[in-house]
Amino acid sequence: MTIPLPPSGTFDGTRHLFAIRVYFEDTDVSGVVYHANYLRWFERARSDMLRLAGIDQRAAHDAGLGAYAVTDLALRYLRPARLDDAVLIVSRVTQVSAATCRLEQAAWRDDAMLCEAQARVAFVTPGGRARRQPPEWVAAFRALLA
Repeated sequence: MTIPLPPSGTFDGTRHLFAIRVYFEDTDVSGVVYHANYLRWFERARSDMLRLAGIDQRAAHDAGLGAYAVTDLALRYLRPARLDDAVLIVSRVTQVSAATCRLEQAAWRDDAMLCEAQARVAFVTPGGRARRQPPEWVAAFRALLA
């Protein structure tokens, strides 16, 4: 998949597409992407997906309403990414409830899946307790259900 994308990515239907380039800093001594960097890439893609969907996490945080926290995460590594690879992160919302959302994310190089993730995020108060998401955010997530 070689799709020129804006820095925040773009939506293709309900899928959010986010482009990454593998830099030297992303690799370990063996020349492959260090496993934890997929987490960083998935987090960036999720954040930009929310931004493009109209969910202003910064405003909610600044107003003292809360923020999203990952409460469950499963990763499966399939193939290594290497220096200078063009990687596409594909994110999809798969479930929405009053306080949480489930997402599927995958890192792709061309037609090869490199890593896949299943994540659950919860909207939490500044003190870390789960709380209901703002109703307009629930509606935005429901519009993105795969």
